[in-house]
Order: sequence, then C-alpha cells, then structure tokens
Amino acid sequence: MSVLRTEGLQKHFGGISAVADCSIAVEPGEILGLIGPNGSGKTSLLNILSGFLAPDAGSVWLAEEVVTGMTPVQLARRGLLRMFQMTRVFTRITVVDNMLTAGLALGLSEREAERRTESLLDELALAQVRYLDAGQLSGGQKKLLEFGMCFIEPPRIALLDEPFAAVHPVMREAMAGFIRRRHALGQTFILVSHDMPIIVDLCPRAVCMNAGRVIASGATRTVLQSAAVIEAYLAASADV
Repeated sequence: MSVLRTEGLQKHFGGISAVADCSIAVEPGEILGLIGPNGSGKTSLLNILSGFLAPDAGSVWLAEEVVTGMTPVQLARRGLLRMFQMTRVFTRITVVDNMLTAGLALGLSEREAERRTESLLDELALAQVRYLDAGQLSGGQKKLLEFGMCFIEPPRIALLDEPFAAVHPVMREAMAGFIRRRHALGQTFILVSHDMPIIVDLCPRAVCMNAGRVIASGATRTVLQSAAVIEAYLAASADV
C-alpha cells in the first residue's frame, strides 16, 4: 500500500493552473524525486501535501486516511513533515533549543528530546555550534539544523524542497549522506531538486511536472531521457 498518494489534485491562482489533475503515489521506504522547470507546480504540490495550501479539487491520502485539507500541525502529528526551500529555524535561540523545541512540539519527553538532540547534532556535525544562536550559522548549517529538527521524531514521510540549493558542496554531501543513511533504515522521502546529479544519485524513481501536470513518471534515468521532459526544460531555458 502507498504511504502517500494523490488523486486528481487541482489548484488555480486566478487563470493560472498551478496543479492540474495531479495523481501520484509514494511507496514505503522510497525516495521519490520530484523534478520540473521553474514554475512547473512542484512547490505548489508540496504546499498541498503539507497542508499549507488547500486544493480546489482532488484528494490526498496518507496510507488509508484521507488527509485533504488538514492543517500542517495535524499532518505533522501524523508523521508528514516538510523542509522548506527557504530554511525555517528559530534564529534567536540556540541550535540545541531549536532541536528541543521541535522534539517537544512532536510529543517527546524532555529527556528523550535531549537524548535525540545529542545524537543528531553529532551525526550532522553541529555539536561544535550547539550553543550558538541559529541566526549565527551559515546557510548550509541552518539547512542541517532543519534536517535535525525534521528528524528528531522520524517522520512517516519527509518532504524536502530544494535542500541542496545554494549550499556549499561539503554541506551538500553531508545532507546527501544523511538522506542515504535514513533511507537505508526505511525512511520515505519526496525530494524536490534542480540538482540532477543528486536526483540521479539518490532517487531510483522520479516524477516530472510541467505547467502543473505530471508529464513523466518512472525510473529516474528513463524520465530524464523522455522527449517531453527534455522539451519542457529546453522551453523553460528559452524563456529565460
């Protein structure tokens, strides 16, 4: 059974169709790559899946439960967590307190939140900056902190929106390594990225969107070689 699926999702902004009749399925333990040129509807789809945007039509299922229209808090409590393209951490409190806040918000006891915080800070190479305010971190370190906050209570499914964008290669590899390790433990991901080598490396399967619609789905290398996908990216480049 799919851990997450959509059926006929639609979302319009005025006369623009951001998501059009979108039906996808994510299987337990897979990393699904979600690709497409700028403006193709990827982030709008993630916004719907994570409860930050209500669809005009269609449904979202988390396993056997219809979760269409639920709030981000309700979805987080069901194990669907989101990382944003623009990093969201609490910049005026310490790295440790960011982690503890996330853990307590997800229902962990203070002792358990502290234990998991210590483990994740070591794994993400953030132990040395644990007492700095998050606002003092580099962009890549903030991304790593957001990973830690997202995984302090391992989600059923993690939605990652451009986690590698504008990040130093060392930090990018640290993030990719974290994803690989979690995937090896059975973690499920949807990964949005314009970094095609990363998509090929991490995602055995991919879905490509363009103009709000799914135009290709299947093995990642096959999707990237699809004529429709190549045309969509070439057209987007010509518009720049």
